[in-house]
Amino acid sequence: MSVGSISHLWLYCSAEPYKTGRMLNPWRLRLLSQLDSLGTVRAVAQAANLSASSVSQQLAVLEAETGTHLLERTGRRVRLTPAGLVLARRAREILDQMDSVEAELHSLGGEPVGLVRVGAFQSAIHSMVVPAVIRLARTYPHLTVELLELEPHASMPALRVGDADIIITTTDFVEHPLGADVELVPLATDPIVLVLPPDRPARGPADLAAYAEEPWAFDAPRSYMDTLATRLCRQAGFEPRVVCRFASYLTTLQHVEAGLSITLLPGLAVDPRYRVVTRELADPITRTITAATRRGARPAVTAVLDALRKHSHPPGVSAVPR
Repeated sequence: MSVGSISHLWLYCSAEPYKTGRMLNPWRLRLLSQLDSLGTVRAVAQAANLSASSVSQQLAVLEAETGTHLLERTGRRVRLTPAGLVLARRAREILDQMDSVEAELHSLGGEPVGLVRVGAFQSAIHSMVVPAVIRLARTYPHLTVELLELEPHASMPALRVGDADIIITTTDFVEHPLGADVELVPLATDPIVLVLPPDRPARGPADLAAYAEEPWAFDAPRSYMDTLATRLCRQAGFEPRVVCRFASYLTTLQHVEAGLSITLLPGLAVDPRYRVVTRELADPITRTITAATRRGARPAVTAVLDALRKHSHPPGVSAVPR
């Protein structure tokens, strides 16, 4: 029985507890937790596929259930009271515990089952997550993995509000301090490489200064790779001549393969289906790929995390020693 089905059962059989305000509805707890993380009722409504008025109504019912003032208005916005903050941050623990109990009931036969949501950035999905999911489908047929494409800056909030059970991010976007409820698992180190058309030589580390006059393909403005590539080019003594910007690494690789540009990409992002040349940098730059999950994860989450460890170092990417 999922949290959603539990909440429907509660609505059916608990009219008297509703009057006394002695029971908590898990669905409404999730809305409150999301309000703490996302900041506005409108953002919660979009995440929950509800109208803003419906979210407000459900939060008002939660106040009646608890008999506590949880929300206060400041102008047109709503913010959590001290009591609301306490309940919102404990709500995630309550919901995790319910998920854990549900999974435990279903896994008495020894097999991890249920839904696990994995949030990962673009290049990690095709190189790390998809191979892990294929392996899991063969080993645990009753385990379902839902993939969410999330850029590193968006993944930790998704983990905190329960929209993801596991996230794959980089140490550049890991918050400090994390809090006792989040566990980090280093997966791999990923080098930043220079990517050139197929007719270019691939001998030895590359000095970026030698490519000052080249046309460059960059990521979207203010993204991780846009910021990093701009900094590296400037450190090499030139302002890059950017001729295109693509949010998709695959589009970038196609552009480079056609001989129209060169680029800097993480090693994970270089799909072998494209005929390009890669060169390490004379001054090496690497990023650490990290998985994060909430502590006390249920068996299904642990099974997915174990599979990710086994598929965390495709060619050119090094595993992090454990």
